[in-house]
Amino acid sequence: MSAAQRRRLNPLSQETESDDWGILNECVLLLVFESIKWDLQVLCLTASVNRKLRAIAKRLLWRKLCVYRAPRMVSALVNGSPNGRIGGGWDALAKLMFFCCGCESTRNFKLSRPSPGHFAGASRFSKTSGRSFLTKKCRADLLFVSDPCEHPVGDKEDDLGIYRGVFRGFLRSNTRACLIGRQVAFDDRVRCPYCGTRVWSMTAARLVPKSAARRLGSRDGRLEYFVCVNGHLHGTCWLVPLSSDEEN
Repeated sequence: MSAAQRRRLNPLSQETESDDWGILNECVLLLVFESIKWDLQVLCLTASVNRKLRAIAKRLLWRKLCVYRAPRMVSALVNGSPNGRIGGGWDALAKLMFFCCGCESTRNFKLSRPSPGHFAGASRFSKTSGRSFLTKKCRADLLFVSDPCEHPVGDKEDDLGIYRGVFRGFLRSNTRACLIGRQVAFDDRVRCPYCGTRVWSMTAARLVPKSAARRLGSRDGRLEYFVCVNGHLHGTCWLVPLSSDEEN
């Protein structure tokens, strides 16, 4: 009996063989990315090749990248569970970790021109910084926030700071409960740049503590940030210029 005849008589064996090859491919992919230290650009290219690789990246590779690049932050976000879930998916978290989203003018933050997004070569996320963005009633929440990415705007204007962050377990957070309790409406113009969902303006909700401006190196009233339903934060501020010794 030929191999083709055996496959026709036993279709389950063909499915098992196909599944085994899928697992083998994933093992090979993991070995390749481990050998190149989870190069972000290569992973982006791999995920764009076809539907199968995009699915593998979404289910497995983005999570491995996040764990490799920021093990302590990821462990805190999933409460130490190796198979924990992240709001919005691991691909959205990876984008948040490595991509500055840029910004455009909003109701509460006006710009002379939009600032484009870009890959961020290095970013530092801190839960200490995140604590500065939480009101007293919400200090039990865990929030990681990046240092602001500096964007020069013009000689006569302060530099623009763009920052991003992520909550742990946002669905059960005090911040979300406060937004829901105050019946704060979603912003009708802005969407999360990382997962595409709707956002609340924390400025409109009056949930921006003064400590946020101090942490960013800005002034009170010169910043705005949004939080989406998956707990991703993104925002902008005007950075206070630092005087040089000669100017002093």
